Amino acid sequence: MTARGLRLAPFRGLRYAPEKVSSLAAVTSPPYDVVVRPDGLRQLETADPYNIVRLILPQAADPEVRHRQAAETLRRWQADGVLVHDPLPALYVYEQREGELLQRGLIGALRLTPPEDGIVLPHEDVIAEVVADRAALMRQMAANPEPLLLSYRGSGSRTGATAVIERATRRPPLVATTTEDGFSHRLWAVTDPAELAAVDADLAVRRALIADGHHRWATYLRLREEQGQRAASSPAAPSPWDHGLVLLVDTARYPLQVRAIHRVLPRLPLEKALDLLSRAGEGCGERGAFRVRTLPGPPAAALRALDEAAGNAFLLSAGDGVFHLLDRPAPELLERTVPAGRPAAWRELDATVLHATLLDAVWQVPDSPADIGYLHHTEAALSQAAARGGTAVLMRPVVEERVRALAEQGVTMPRKSTSFGPKPATGLVLRTLADAPH
Repeated sequence: MTARGLRLAPFRGLRYAPEKVSSLAAVTSPPYDVVVRPDGLRQLETADPYNIVRLILPQAADPEVRHRQAAETLRRWQADGVLVHDPLPALYVYEQREGELLQRGLIGALRLTPPEDGIVLPHEDVIAEVVADRAALMRQMAANPEPLLLSYRGSGSRTGATAVIERATRRPPLVATTTEDGFSHRLWAVTDPAELAAVDADLAVRRALIADGHHRWATYLRLREEQGQRAASSPAAPSPWDHGLVLLVDTARYPLQVRAIHRVLPRLPLEKALDLLSRAGEGCGERGAFRVRTLPGPPAAALRALDEAAGNAFLLSAGDGVFHLLDRPAPELLERTVPAGRPAAWRELDATVLHATLLDAVWQVPDSPADIGYLHHTEAALSQAAARGGTAVLMRPVVEERVRALAEQGVTMPRKSTSFGPKPATGLVLRTLADAPH
C-alpha cells in the first residue's frame, strides 16, 4: 500500500511480569512531564522497586550518569524477568475508564514522517534542552519507554480500526489494573493478520494531531536523523529508528479532554510581577497594561472568574490563597509586543499573549527550565509557587477545534499551550528497538 497516511506497525511489546511486582498499578506512572517533582517522584519510587519512573526519570546529578543508569536498569529488569517481551508482534488496544469517561485507542510503532508531509501535525513549539535530554535517554536505552498521544478523525462508524478495537474488548484482557487516580486500564493484543490489515487500510488515509508528547515526537525525529538511516518513506531496509511508540485515538469516537497547563515562575516574586505590570501600563492610559482585580479565593471560585473573563486573562498567585485576575490587556501593548505576520487566531491565544507580552516584554523572564516551570495541576502550581517564593500563572484551556485548525495551517502554538487527556499510563507496554521486527 502506498497511501500517504498513518502507518501503525505491530511490535513485540515489553511488559511487566505480574508475578514479579507487587501490582501493576504500583509500577505505572504518569508521563514523565506530568510527574510532580520531588514529591510525586518520591511517591512513585517508593510504590514498588520496579516502578517505571526509574526508567523515565532516573535520578543522578550528572545527565550522562542518569541516562546510563536507566539503560542499565532496563537491561537488568529484562535479565531478571521483571520485563518480558510478548511472543508475537501486536498492536495493542488500550482502554481507560473513569466513571462515564471512556477512551480507547491503538498502541503501535508509528512510521515517522517528515514534518512537511503533514501526516502528523504538531501544534506546539518544544524546548531544545528537553528534546536533547529525552534523545540521550532513549539513545542509551534503545527503547521507547512511553507512548505519546495522537488524535485522528475517523469515520465515526464501527468499521476498520474501530471494529477491530471493539472486537478486542470482548476478549479477556492481557492487563487490567486500576491506578491511584481512579482510572481503570485494560490492554489487549491484536495479532490476527486480517485485523492488522484492516487497521492499516483504515489508518493509511488518515493524519493525526499530536495531542500530548511534542518533545517525544521531536526526539523520535532527531534519533531517526541521527542514526543516519534512510527516510521513513523508503520502501527498503527499514530501521527500528524509523518508528516511534504512540497511542492513536479516534476523537470522532472518543473525544479527548483539553485542559490548561499552568506556569510557575520561581524567580519572579508576585510583588515584583505586579510592580512590573504597573510600570508597563504607564503609557497605556488610565486602564493600564491589564485590568488587575484581587480575588480572595477559594481556588475554584477564582478559576471560575478566569473562565468567565472575556479576551485574554490570567490568574496570578503566590500560593497563599489570594489571586489576582489579569484581563482586558491594553490594545497598544499587544500591538507592540505580539509578533505580527501570524493568523489572528494565534495572536489572540492566551499562551501567545502570556509569552510575548508578559514573560518576554513585561517581566523579561528568561526562556529556560530554571525560570519557567510547566505544571498540569492547579494545586501543584500553587504549592510550587509558595514553596519557592515565586508566582503561579494559572491558564485556561484552548478548545480542540482551534488547536487543530492552527496545526492544519502549519502554525505552532507556544509550548505547553494545551494538555489533552486522559493521558496513557506509562509502564503498561514498552517498545525496545533491538527487538523491533522492522
